[in-house]
Amino acid sequence: MVRSQDIRPARRTERVLPTRNVGTVAYVITGLIAVLAAYVVLGSLFGWLQTLMHDVQYGRPRTFHLVANVGRPEEVGAPTHLIAMNLDRQVVILELPGGDAAKVRVLPGPYLFGAGEDLTPVTMRLADMNGNGAPDLVVRVKNEEMVYLNREEGFNLITAEERQQLVRQTTWR
Repeated sequence: MVRSQDIRPARRTERVLPTRNVGTVAYVITGLIAVLAAYVVLGSLFGWLQTLMHDVQYGRPRTFHLVANVGRPEEVGAPTHLIAMNLDRQVVILELPGGDAAKVRVLPGPYLFGAGEDLTPVTMRLADMNGNGAPDLVVRVKNEEMVYLNREEGFNLITAEERQQLVRQTTWR
């Protein structure tokens, strides 16, 4: 009597994870990693382009120049030059009354904290903030503005009391 017997092991019919789902999960994870990598690369590219645009517009160190008549007696022949600079995170404003460098006044600004703040631009504008008819200096760093009131001796940083008075005036308008 001859018997035949299958000597191959029996196949397992149960699977731990279906191969189809493993492939789908791998594609999703790969896609998420690709999106994250694109976000990092594009963020770096846009940051580099922003720095390049600020280099072209403000130079290094970051400098902003404003020329205007601000009511100084020295402005007989020429207007006053105002120069704002970010010198290694220290904001400095130079006032040259009548364009005369011999009478330069230095207005201290804030010290900027944080990485990359040495490349933050500083801008200025003139506006009559206290309603006395003389243009006051408004210095902008990022999203904050500092007001220097125009007085006979030059521009001076606004005090806390003057700030409260200006806030009350602007809310009544």
